[in-house]
Amino acid sequence: MCGIVGYVGFQRALPILMQGLKRLEYRGYDSAGLVLVEKDGLVCEKCVGKIACLEEQILGKEYMATEGIAHTRWATHGEPSVINAHPHMDSKDKIALVHNGIIENYRALKAFLENRGHRFKTQTDTEVLVQLIEEYYEGDLTEAVRIALSQVEGTYGIVVIASHEPGKLVAARQGSPLVVGNGNGENFVASDMSAVLEYTKRAVYLEEGEIATVTPENFEITNVDRSLLRTPQIEEISWTLDQIEKGGYEHFMQKEIHEQPATLRNAIRGRLNFEEGIPRLNGLNLQYDQLRKINRVIITACGTSWHSALIGEYVIEELARIPVEVEYASEFRYRSPIIEDGTLLFVISQSGETADTLAALREARKKGATVLGICNVVGSSIARETDGGVYIHAGPEIGVASTKAFTSQVMVLYEIAILLARMRRMSLGEGAALLNYLEKIPNQVEEILQTEDRIKRIAEQYFRNNNFLYLGRGVNYPAALEGALKLKEISYIHAEGYPAAEMKHGPIALIDENMPVVVIALKDFVYDKVLSNIAEVEARNGKIIALASEGDTEIVDKVSEVIYIPHTHPLFTPILASIPLQLLAYHIAVLRGCHIDQPRNLAKSVTVE
Repeated sequence: MCGIVGYVGFQRALPILMQGLKRLEYRGYDSAGLVLVEKDGLVCEKCVGKIACLEEQILGKEYMATEGIAHTRWATHGEPSVINAHPHMDSKDKIALVHNGIIENYRALKAFLENRGHRFKTQTDTEVLVQLIEEYYEGDLTEAVRIALSQVEGTYGIVVIASHEPGKLVAARQGSPLVVGNGNGENFVASDMSAVLEYTKRAVYLEEGEIATVTPENFEITNVDRSLLRTPQIEEISWTLDQIEKGGYEHFMQKEIHEQPATLRNAIRGRLNFEEGIPRLNGLNLQYDQLRKINRVIITACGTSWHSALIGEYVIEELARIPVEVEYASEFRYRSPIIEDGTLLFVISQSGETADTLAALREARKKGATVLGICNVVGSSIARETDGGVYIHAGPEIGVASTKAFTSQVMVLYEIAILLARMRRMSLGEGAALLNYLEKIPNQVEEILQTEDRIKRIAEQYFRNNNFLYLGRGVNYPAALEGALKLKEISYIHAEGYPAAEMKHGPIALIDENMPVVVIALKDFVYDKVLSNIAEVEARNGKIIALASEGDTEIVDKVSEVIYIPHTHPLFTPILASIPLQLLAYHIAVLRGCHIDQPRNLAKSVTVE
């Protein structure tokens, strides 16, 4: 969840580390710090709060080190404070470590170390790890790290340096992502390639249980028990620096909302075969006869990805007539799911590193399931550990509140649904017609984005309200859930999404003149039912913001505000409905003065339980 940057080479490390931390601000954090290997030993600078605070603290200090590590912390063990901030040092200030993850057996390790004479300054589990490395250090930092990690239970992505072994970083990964960036006469380690993208596009992603010893000239990768020496596969990153900068927008979230026409085109580019009325999804690694034998689908995910999974459930069941179950990954991993022959499991994660989703994947594979991934990041753990899958090709998403990744996930699920349907019951003509609808969606999203000024004016009327209700029916119920989540994530307004018909079963008690209700009220087979729900809200003085089908004049007199969306196939409306809901949440949060891209208490990629 936190950010890690390490550098060893010929340049001054400090500006590289600071720039890397700034690139990782989107991940969510409450403190920041760094350690440099200077001639006289290790120098540590830490502070609570934003990276700007750390920048101010080091202003005017002429550190010349060409090696160092840096970290942004999201607190797990111990409150946010200078002493609990990373990096952490051993008792002699000779070894320093940054750590993402949780050491689950740190209490037992701490008791062992205290009996050996170690004394602790912080409340963190991480300090236990650095002192454990100190305990086993006998002149070889890599070996000390290896021995220490063999006793650790939990998750970690760590980078370690020592003043008595200058010119060396030791990195290790178990459950928390790390990548080695390969340069010329310099190398980098980071939790996310975006931290070092301006210095190199050559990346090696560490696998589970691996340790990398990194020097300016090269790096060597082994595993914790020394049984494996891996020849690294260097990948070329296709992202550009422009993609991880704001490009003239006030916030990354706004930029990413406006990127959706392009990212949706990326999700379908080269995949729509109109002649056969079928999407080409070769990454699934399944033959048509294997797809025909599927009799049950499970989709597991967390947060926004879970909402995209719910939309996938509606669409796959309707088009392919295959029963679908959607599971929270955090729940799926801790029960004993029934996996039978013919069961296909999809895991969805933007980062490809979500801890609960990875654990669900591994549990399903133990039970013999075929597991496919839907993710954004090439080389991520989910991409490597699944039997196949589909990349959404949304590019880097920096804003913590997911926007373009969500709609691209939904687009990919539409393609999967059509593919499964064509394997079972759908005619070529029906398939081609649905592909035609998909092809039009990016242009329709562009039309909706042109209404941003109107949505901003609606936000100006309602940004002072502290509670919102979102209603939708059928396939648009998950879109209502996602709209509510976006609002609560970035504006801190309490918002709930409900199936519209469930309003009478409790939430209606909350409705009065201070409760805005956002209703997805499109011209589909439940339109009249939704109008009845609107009437119930209106009778209780609720303020109604309706998302309506283009040209619907009937609804105008029944609601306070109308936002129109273009016509598409009824199953494909959630993508179009989500765009104005994203913009509404964004502009309300701006008006409330919130931290849009780094909302409090949240992190972009949840890599711990």
